[in-house]
Amino acid sequence: MAGITNIAFRKLCREHGAGLYVCEMITTAALLERNPKTMRMVAFDSSEKPRSLQLYGVDPINMRRAVQMVVDENLADHIDLNFGCSVPKVTRKGGGSAIPWKRGLFRQIVSEAVKAAAPAGVPVTVKMRKGIDEDHLTYLEAGRIAQDCGVAWVALHARTGADRYSGVADWEAIARLKESLDVPVLGNGDIWEANDAIRMVEQTGCDGVVVGRGCLGRPWLFGDLERAFARRNAGSTEPTEPLLPSLGEVAAVMARHARLLVEWIDSGANPEATPGKVSRPEYRRNISAEEHGCKDFRKHVSWYLKGFPVGGDLRRSLAMVSSLSELDDLLGQLDSETPFPRQTLGLPRGRTNTPGKVILPEGWLDDRDDVTVPDGAELDTSGG
Repeated sequence: MAGITNIAFRKLCREHGAGLYVCEMITTAALLERNPKTMRMVAFDSSEKPRSLQLYGVDPINMRRAVQMVVDENLADHIDLNFGCSVPKVTRKGGGSAIPWKRGLFRQIVSEAVKAAAPAGVPVTVKMRKGIDEDHLTYLEAGRIAQDCGVAWVALHARTGADRYSGVADWEAIARLKESLDVPVLGNGDIWEANDAIRMVEQTGCDGVVVGRGCLGRPWLFGDLERAFARRNAGSTEPTEPLLPSLGEVAAVMARHARLLVEWIDSGANPEATPGKVSRPEYRRNISAEEHGCKDFRKHVSWYLKGFPVGGDLRRSLAMVSSLSELDDLLGQLDSETPFPRQTLGLPRGRTNTPGKVILPEGWLDDRDDVTVPDGAELDTSGG
């Protein structure tokens, strides 16, 4: 969810329903170096409680120092360690979904994070995948290691690194992990509707769910989730009818989202401005906060309009919007009475791809107890 779960989107989601909203992935190296972009990404809205920070790192020492920095400077109330990334630039250095294979290194990273956070009462959690591929599964052992280290819960994206975002998530793996651990287990993978979340809980026994791509262009999904779990807790076994906003209602959400992005960018330094200038807005002369916010909003247009009968020219214009007034004019051209396209319910959203070999450092699979940190493994940029 890199480039998605910034302050603006998290605020929009909170306006629609309850949940714990995690920031974009922060790398330990960038945090320790106080990279301007990263420092902006670890900012939270004053209404965010608890503040949840997603942290990535491969070096146990850097992980301890980064968590200590979070604690000492009161940067967050919860730290979620990311061991699920499967992109080549991460795994070829031994990071992301490759780390749990090195069980000794994995244990050191999680242990150092928990030890640094525990005195301040900051919970540390872990999110991971099933393993590198079907021949190199790690989730059961990694889950037990994380539990032994003292994490508050373990979340499992029920795909391997090789699966990427293809196929169907293996919910049976979530059930097996739940049976193996005493700490809470959260399930992730193929939650496109609120009723999917209820089915996952019923089928796997997991204690909660993690939503990623399912909320792209649909922040109201969290309202559906809140209602569905409330109905389940009240004893109802009937499916929850999803919220089906008209195109006019979706347009209002789109306008709100764009304005939140502009407000966020206008409140501090431009992420694309010269490094080091973070105290006040310092924009390049050829781009304003409004234009930058609208450009950032462009990628959301196709997700919001998925399945709606909107002409190609209007879609393209919305995907090239540069100002809020232009956005309002274009949204005003939509047929506000158009009903929500029910045929899109339950379908994947966002990134989909085919399985592929996970790129690993040479000899990575040879010794599971080797705790050597690969050269260059610590990324100095956040966001994924």
